[in-house]
Amino acid sequence: MIYSQEVEHMCAVKKGPNHGPAPIPEEGKWVRAKEIKDISGMTHGIGWCAPQQGACKLSLNVKDGVIEEALVETIGCSGMTHSAAMAAEILIGKTILEALNTDLVCDAINTAMRELFLQIVYGRTQSAFSEGGLVIGAGLEDLGKGLRSQVGTMYATNKKGPRYLEMAEGYVTRCALDEDGEIIGYEFVHVGKMMQWIKEGTPADEALKKATGHYGRFENAAKYIDPRKD
Repeated sequence: MIYSQEVEHMCAVKKGPNHGPAPIPEEGKWVRAKEIKDISGMTHGIGWCAPQQGACKLSLNVKDGVIEEALVETIGCSGMTHSAAMAAEILIGKTILEALNTDLVCDAINTAMRELFLQIVYGRTQSAFSEGGLVIGAGLEDLGKGLRSQVGTMYATNKKGPRYLEMAEGYVTRCALDEDGEIIGYEFVHVGKMMQWIKEGTPADEALKKATGHYGRFENAAKYIDPRKD
């Protein structure tokens, strides 16, 4: 340690209070975190790229400062999906400080890591008050059955109105309209379930039928439209 002459010539004055860091909630415990290995928790963060043409939702499960599980979900940019594939390999096994200072290939993923790091080190995690935290594999629960991201995709023009394209339940095949031409329901295909059944040997047409459902007053519609064509 090198000190300037001004500091060297100063007399020593003892400091008073030394309470250490404030405790933060971590997996059902209050922890005074002083080092990266003191940090544990499962949480999510959102990031965006500089031109803001795409976004990333990053979920990390951290145990003793090390990233043990990562879920990378991206939307809006084709290149970002390939970046996510690389980031998934990069993140696991790193400490959260290493990950924060590692190029995760894409602006949006880097930004998500920054935002998520802040949540984790401040004790604002999903598992802050869960005794023992969440098991490795908890990130998959965000995806639900079929292991597909929940995506909402809607399109609308002032002249022709709204179109539902993708809902939490899945790919929208038809929108139901009432007598006034307003949407009152929709038909969807749960693509994750359909693909699983097909892989298990169910004929494609039968799997499609099993994975198809509807929401709202779909059966009472005056008219049905294909949101991608009509």
